[in-house]
Amino acid sequence: MSKLKLSSTNATGWCGISQHSLMDLPWVQELHFTHLKIAIAIDRMFPVMPSGPIPAQPGDTLYLSNLDDMIGARVFTPTIYFYEPAADMNSSQKPVLKILCDSLAEVLVPYYPLSGRLRETKNGKLEVFFGPNQGVLMVEAHSKMALADLGDLTVPNPGWEPLIFKFPDEEPYKVLDMPLVIAQVTLFSCGGFSLGLRLCHCICDGLGAMQLFRAWAATAKAGTIIAKPEPRWEREIFLPRNPPLVKFPHVEFMRIEEGSSLTMTLWQTKPVQKCYRVSQEFQSHLKTLAQPDDVCTTFDAMAAHIWRSWVKALDVRPLDYELRLTFSVNARQKLHNPPLKEGFYGNVVCVACATSTVSELVNGQISDTTRVVREARLNVSEEYLRSTVDYIEAVRPKRLEFGGKLTITQWTRFSIYESADFGWGRPVYAGPIDLTPTPQVCVILPEGKADHHGTVVVCICLPEAAIDKFTEYLCMMDSSNASHI
Repeated sequence: MSKLKLSSTNATGWCGISQHSLMDLPWVQELHFTHLKIAIAIDRMFPVMPSGPIPAQPGDTLYLSNLDDMIGARVFTPTIYFYEPAADMNSSQKPVLKILCDSLAEVLVPYYPLSGRLRETKNGKLEVFFGPNQGVLMVEAHSKMALADLGDLTVPNPGWEPLIFKFPDEEPYKVLDMPLVIAQVTLFSCGGFSLGLRLCHCICDGLGAMQLFRAWAATAKAGTIIAKPEPRWEREIFLPRNPPLVKFPHVEFMRIEEGSSLTMTLWQTKPVQKCYRVSQEFQSHLKTLAQPDDVCTTFDAMAAHIWRSWVKALDVRPLDYELRLTFSVNARQKLHNPPLKEGFYGNVVCVACATSTVSELVNGQISDTTRVVREARLNVSEEYLRSTVDYIEAVRPKRLEFGGKLTITQWTRFSIYESADFGWGRPVYAGPIDLTPTPQVCVILPEGKADHHGTVVVCICLPEAAIDKFTEYLCMMDSSNASHI
């Protein structure tokens, strides 16, 4: 085969490869964000309560499944949504905050568990409990800055952190006795605004969160409650078996003593968040290279390529150390006994885990790594989910394990932009802001444009010294032969 070489790198950060200019291969664009400090003033904080009666009284509790209660779900998922000033906004309309609060109060009637709190019961198991004057937390803030002052709103920026509320001196991973939804509306001088959300992962997974968000947005847009499909709690469908029956080793939860340089390299240096826009053409080309024998998905190929590029860039040692790649698999369509009812918004994800030695990742072919990722994904079945529930019941892991691990989270399957039209159009950006607190996490995001044509944004953390190498490997500029990447 002809040798591949770098075809161009211009001021916008585009990079790619060409085969002696006989064909234009796809592109990856390195994205850059503005380093900024956003000055905001918090005007008030107040609870939003359900607007009508709910089927829960103070003292009542709700069961959470072990999928809701697994250690990785005991977090708040922060997201930010930016909205430009609407052309038809005028003084005769309701203020943005009132529309959001009124519609949220309406939605909290069918989604009443979100107005409760979490507490631990025997053996550290979580449950939702209801007390007086709970509700969700709404924060009203303003800034003298305009949206234009925030730089490129299509690139996740850690500098947006002040737009998502945290309590002063809040403990990391605190979920007990916290509002399960925390929303901050920040009004900018230009008339635009941001909606910063923190939603407790114990209550819903990504698809469940989108169901809730669609109901909130549709209700705001219509001025009357719209909650379709009807939300279902029904967490008892995932009760553990008695006695628990664990049929798989569940390497994803095992504590592995860090015997490589990977974790130390990331945590001892201040990691930098890097983002790359990856075209559909590049993904298709990568998928073709990754599946000479087996049929794989685009995610399989992308996850394998990112994992390999990351490990190569970090120059992980020793070569015989076994690393882990974990990612969530939606198990909704895998459930048949009984099938899951429409409207269920709890956690229905399993953590798939692919393992490979450093040497296999660095020196092997992408097709080999893709096969490992594909097999881990296909291993998630209904029985695997039931075994996960029973494993958590029997062992109840207490800490997140980072040893030799990269976790990839795919947000492209969520209709995050389509679900967030409250009547002011699609947000300019919708998604996370800062991965550096958990630098062993990579997120694959959908492009914000309505006509994105399958383009995705890959966000990952790296030490400053490894950025150039990772960019080179991700763009496949290091390849002397396309079949051996």
